[in-house]
Parts: sequence; structure tokens; C-alpha cells
Amino acid sequence: MIKHRGFPGRLPGSDFQFTIRRGNPKGAARIVVRERYRDRRPADRIADEAFLAALWEQFGDAPFERGNLDAGRLSWLFGREVVAAEDPFDPESYEALLRVDERAARAAFPEALGG
Repeated sequence: MIKHRGFPGRLPGSDFQFTIRRGNPKGAARIVVRERYRDRRPADRIADEAFLAALWEQFGDAPFERGNLDAGRLSWLFGREVVAAEDPFDPESYEALLRVDERAARAAFPEALGG
């Protein structure tokens, strides 16, 4: 499992985790598409935006390996702002390739990508 050096481990001042410390020997947690409802807590939306901003700063629109990125946090963006960069895509692999969909990310979180 690749560890993304320089990537924030969590949202500062919160318990919202962005990375994991070590891989699970039984395999990576599955990335799924999670429905984001309008009534989500503001803190959850802030965490989504901060995570997307960190992804954009680290990788831009280039494909990146999932590595130590938290599956739960990725799942809130997966299928919309973060998409599979390979076919077939294995949602339970630390080596799975993802990428930020710039158009979708700018539509949902314009501030995360610098306006």
C-alpha cells in the first residue's frame, strides 16, 4: 500500500479522517457510492470539500493510486467528483487507480479547486 506523503491525515480540529495508518492484511475496505443528501451536517460538507481540495492539490486531474486514502471519505465523493481511472476497477484494492473529475468537482465544490 502506497502512503501519500504530504497528504493531510485528517481535517484539522476534527475527527474526520483522510488517511489510514496501515493496510488491512485481509484487504482494503470497499469504496462504494454513498448518497449525499441535502440535510447533511455542515461539518460533513466541510470535510468533503477539504478532502477534495487536498486531492486536487496533491494530484490535480492525474490518475492516482488509492493507497492509504480512507475508503469512507473517498466513498462520499466516489462516482461524482472522484471516479475510477481504470477499467475494470477493483473497489477493494489499495492499488486501484482513481482521478478527480474536474468538471464535477468544480460544479459541486468550486472553492475546493481554487474558484
